[in-house]
Amino acid sequence: IRPSPCGGGAPTFLFHFYGLILRECACADLVRRHLAGLLELSHQSSGQREGIAVAVGIVSSTHMQEVWAALEHVGRTRFLRTVFTSSDSQDNILKTSFLSATIMLLKALRQNSTPSYKFSQIPELIQCLLRVLQKEPNFLATLFREKIILVIVGLSNLRPSLKPMVKSQILHTCLQSLYTLPPTETLRSSLPPLDVAPDVTALYRKSMQALDLLLQSLISENKSVDELCFILQHMEPWLRSDSSHERQRAVQTIFLFLKYVVDYVGLTEEATPSMLGHQIGLLMLLWRDKEPVTQSHAHQCVYLLLQLLTQQKGELGFMYLNKTENFEANARRETETKFYDLVKVLDGNLTMAQHTQLVLTLLRGLCSHNHLRCDLASQLLLMIVEDHSIKVAEILQGLFQELPSIIFKNTLQTVMQAVSVLGTQHAQETVEVILSLCHPSERQVIPLWKALASNTQLARKVLTLLYMKLRLRPPKELVRFTQQAELISLLALGTIYELLYTQEYKATVRWAFAGVLVGLLTQLHYLFELDVVDGISDYQEDVLDGKPLSPCRTCLEALKGLFWTTNYWEVFAYLKLLRGWELFEHMETYTEGVTLLSRAMAHYDCEVKAVLGQAVISLKSSEERDNIVAILIIAEFLNSHELTQYMSRRTVDNFLSLGLNNPNQLVRAMSLKGLSSALRHPEKVMLLRNRLAGLLDGFVGPEPKDVMGLMEILGDILHRLGTQGVGATSLRIAQHLLQLFDDEQADVRGGAILLYGDVLYSGGKKYQQALKNHAFQALVPLLFHLADSCPNVVMKTKLTFLRCAILLKWEFRKELFGKLAWGRGLSAENDVFIYTVESNLGNYHQFLMQALTYLSSPDRNLKQAAMKFIGGCWPLVLCSAHRAHPAPTTQNLEILKQDPDSMSRRFYSSFLEDIWELSQYVTH
Repeated sequence: IRPSPCGGGAPTFLFHFYGLILRECACADLVRRHLAGLLELSHQSSGQREGIAVAVGIVSSTHMQEVWAALEHVGRTRFLRTVFTSSDSQDNILKTSFLSATIMLLKALRQNSTPSYKFSQIPELIQCLLRVLQKEPNFLATLFREKIILVIVGLSNLRPSLKPMVKSQILHTCLQSLYTLPPTETLRSSLPPLDVAPDVTALYRKSMQALDLLLQSLISENKSVDELCFILQHMEPWLRSDSSHERQRAVQTIFLFLKYVVDYVGLTEEATPSMLGHQIGLLMLLWRDKEPVTQSHAHQCVYLLLQLLTQQKGELGFMYLNKTENFEANARRETETKFYDLVKVLDGNLTMAQHTQLVLTLLRGLCSHNHLRCDLASQLLLMIVEDHSIKVAEILQGLFQELPSIIFKNTLQTVMQAVSVLGTQHAQETVEVILSLCHPSERQVIPLWKALASNTQLARKVLTLLYMKLRLRPPKELVRFTQQAELISLLALGTIYELLYTQEYKATVRWAFAGVLVGLLTQLHYLFELDVVDGISDYQEDVLDGKPLSPCRTCLEALKGLFWTTNYWEVFAYLKLLRGWELFEHMETYTEGVTLLSRAMAHYDCEVKAVLGQAVISLKSSEERDNIVAILIIAEFLNSHELTQYMSRRTVDNFLSLGLNNPNQLVRAMSLKGLSSALRHPEKVMLLRNRLAGLLDGFVGPEPKDVMGLMEILGDILHRLGTQGVGATSLRIAQHLLQLFDDEQADVRGGAILLYGDVLYSGGKKYQQALKNHAFQALVPLLFHLADSCPNVVMKTKLTFLRCAILLKWEFRKELFGKLAWGRGLSAENDVFIYTVESNLGNYHQFLMQALTYLSSPDRNLKQAAMKFIGGCWPLVLCSAHRAHPAPTTQNLEILKQDPDSMSRRFYSSFLEDIWELSQYVTH
């Protein structure tokens, strides 16, 4: 018997009767065949659909498995397949039939199933329902959404319990279907043309209520904090949505859900999932949402979560939530002060892991394109860091990841303030973590270091910690090659190098100068011990290839940068122009480099007191490299009169005597040399001065013997006397040396020029002005010897010329050094000339007289230099000089007329007419 598809009352009776017969049938195959035929009937009329549903429901009371399989088959084949091809009306008919049958089946299951019975087809049937839900149009005209969700709620209550994957699919699909609907105020306008307009407000309300029931059902089946977090996790995309109505719907759903849990669900376990901190963070980021309703619900949600936590701990509950009706009022009265109060409550109720997840969530909120959200995230982060025990490593690592994506300046400033607070509270751990983030040369980490320089004390602590890390130097035998890049001392070294050029650390570096200097010197020695010298000599100052420097080169560049960035550029220049920095590139000349550097520091009184104190400490160290550096510094500082201001002779004797017992031969030798210095034996000063006066007679003879040896001895005596000076004898030495500037032998003139620079500073304060006058006489010869044919002479001339400028206190002496050290070509020559002329206004005549004498020089380079000098400034210099002494000017130039050198003759021809015109002008 098969019911007729005719209308009227008969079909209802026939469907009922048909269901009863199949229910009593003992043959399962026969039941399956008839069920298939029954479900293939037409579903056009509501009576037909109701009859089919009644028959299926009656059969299911006895043949549950068969009914379930038939419905699943039809749902996957006929109904869902025709959704893609049928008209809207046909689509609705099929969905209605499927829903009716599923509802009847659900009723039968609830009435007849036993507690032990399991319905394994639940996930498949839910999948069918979800596919129907996914195809719902993006407007509300029917109750399909509500009915589907409610059926899923009913199915989820049956056994077996749904697996997390199925629940996740349910939540994702239901939220997607409801939250993406147009905003509530535009739901009606989004409807297509209909015969009868539905009440969209009621439809929306019922659909959202169904969603609330779904969440309540899920938490009731598994009353745990883990399940709570699992459900909230699916809300995250909507809490971060750019659409305000989607955020509003999500946070309202969460509020109602949490309120239900607080009021009616007793969570069965005291779990502490870290994810809860993340979800609290997402809700906190909505506290300044542009929609007031979203703000209010976001506040309430956080309070409810905190109340759940306190309930789990058996406490009375969160103070803001004693009465549910006070939620709204409290939320609206929220101020920055209450933000801080809430942060304190979080501290007392969240675990360390939850705190960390909360902060990481706020960090990710810093990168939002919403200015208000970014600002809120940064302020909350600052509050949390100020008042909480958190995992420093995870916070800094998370911030480092987000740092490049922060787009708002004020947000970045607040974040850096938080880093500063973190550094103040956990200085050592903060420094260690930042060191581990990336290689210092990559510079992405520099903003974090800058943040730690927000106040003087913190900056000093940071640099002190870096210095301590620099000194963590395991012996070579304990260091494998693959570990060199991971040595903490190398990371500290690279960081110190970068901070030298960071404006925020300028004053701190100056404060720590002595410690950093000794640390870098001993670090370079340590790197030589490790034999990691590759790349130290390949460095080119004028090549910016962006490649990281080798460890040795980094150390050397940091050493150079220490003097340059602290404005002790004279010391830097002294070594640069003597190629002294190159001495540090080889272990064989390393000690010479330290000696030369110390000599320059003593000469320019560069942090002598502080460095001396650091050297004394290093001399007591058990490390050999520390002793070597210390004794080399002390030995040179013995020639500085400032030494006795900072340390008594007896104290110096004690430390030098200590060095005599050092196992290192060099330390013993240098200590012995120091004990024999003029500082410890004042009677030697007069003996050395007398010896110096006698040696000067060697310059007087017509053919001085061994001038180089003589100058070497003179230089050694000057060095031993140090700043105690040689008095008037210095003027005699300077005059003798000036006469050797143009000697035929390059070694002689180079030696004389170099020694001349030392003599200028050897007369003491009494003869300083006289030596300045003498230095002025040497300017033009030195200027021309910058073009000397011997490169070694040029190098020594550059240093002495600069020392003259420093002694005479030229205004642009640092710029002059830059041109002498790195300038090339005609442009650099012109700049040096300009610095010379502008620093000596009114002295053109004397310069010209000296320059004219070089026009007859046998050295072609010097003659050309003289012509360039005269030609470069003749409108000014010649006019001034010719007015007073016209005859010598013309007479010197006449020499060039007969010069065999064509360049000299051209120079004469070019300027003869101009000289004549100037002469006539001055005469009249």
